[in-house]
Amino acid sequence: MSHPSDAVEQGQVTWVADRPPDAEVADGSGGWRARWPEWIGYVAAAFSLVYGALGLFWALGGSGFPFGTGDPELMAEPDFAFKVSLLAKTTPEVAGPVIAVLGLAGAVAGTLMARRWGARGPAQSAQSAQWLLPTFGGVLAFGLTVVIQDFRPLIVVAYAPVLAIGKLFGGFAEADWSDLFLVPRLNLLVLLLAGVAWALTAVAYRRAVTGACVSCGRRDHLDSHLLQRLGRPATWVAFSVPLVYCLTRWAWALGFSLGIDPAFYQEGKEDGLWLAGAGLATFGLFGAILTLGLIQRWGEVFPRWMIGLAGKRVPPMLAVVPASLVAVLVTAAGFMYIRIVISRGVTAASWPMELPETLWVVWGAALFTAAMAYHQRRRTACDRCLEGSAEIS
Repeated sequence: MSHPSDAVEQGQVTWVADRPPDAEVADGSGGWRARWPEWIGYVAAAFSLVYGALGLFWALGGSGFPFGTGDPELMAEPDFAFKVSLLAKTTPEVAGPVIAVLGLAGAVAGTLMARRWGARGPAQSAQSAQWLLPTFGGVLAFGLTVVIQDFRPLIVVAYAPVLAIGKLFGGFAEADWSDLFLVPRLNLLVLLLAGVAWALTAVAYRRAVTGACVSCGRRDHLDSHLLQRLGRPATWVAFSVPLVYCLTRWAWALGFSLGIDPAFYQEGKEDGLWLAGAGLATFGLFGAILTLGLIQRWGEVFPRWMIGLAGKRVPPMLAVVPASLVAVLVTAAGFMYIRIVISRGVTAASWPMELPETLWVVWGAALFTAAMAYHQRRRTACDRCLEGSAEIS
């Protein structure tokens, strides 16, 4: 890896003469988004405290409990509910105190990680904190983004643009926004985003206590090329897997039932369900094509036909953020469909409804890997540690 002074000589970064290469930047350069490692822990802690208070409120008999017995969408089919959500049978009396305790623990842990507790101090206690705190954050992140989730956050994110475009052109007259934005669905979506915040909190803390740059994550003996080797095949997997789902939805819209129950298929035609599914599949195809931008030139520089943007550098986060969010959403939904398939099996009539979605776990893992490889490749010289060469577009 080249030394920062080499980059200076090539005119790639601006050198601050009175600041050593490994010094942290405290002047706020890069704006609040670039400084996310400094504040993300406080965000996670604040959310945990607020949600823990809600848990206490529900435990004491307060209204609005959004899980299990308080989720009318799940309780409409109680026999099927547990297959959809692992929280289907929870009650506020049981879940409320658990949420309150986890919320309090999260508020403490998030604050400690934000303040880099354990980075210095007695060796034994510091080492314990350095693995215990990020482990807690990682487990909480996994629980919030995968374990408690089902397919409904994905429904909200995916069908919102479909419904908006449909209504713009006079379609879906009977569909109402309130039918899509149900409180339990929005609650799960908020918890998923909180899980992402916890994952970032754990990453920022580990960077700080292991000697990596807290801003860019560079660390000479860990910054390997493995991710770059995985990036291209992962991108092609992330492009291919959603097409299996898309083909089944287009087939239904074109009049091919693919063996599902004839009465159910006819009902879907009358309700416009298959047309909506085809619209969602079309968005899926568009997303799959955009995925290829993670390994193509047009994913780094806007192509000629994009008037006003042609030739300009594509901001890396414009690709990384949505790709990462979609990866989390489809992975959570994929695990739900795996539970459904394991619990009741697959038949000739049910496979188009559920089997393609079980592949979403593969899709999510591949898409996240591809996004991280793209992010690593697009990193520019770091304003904090001064490592790396500036990107040449």
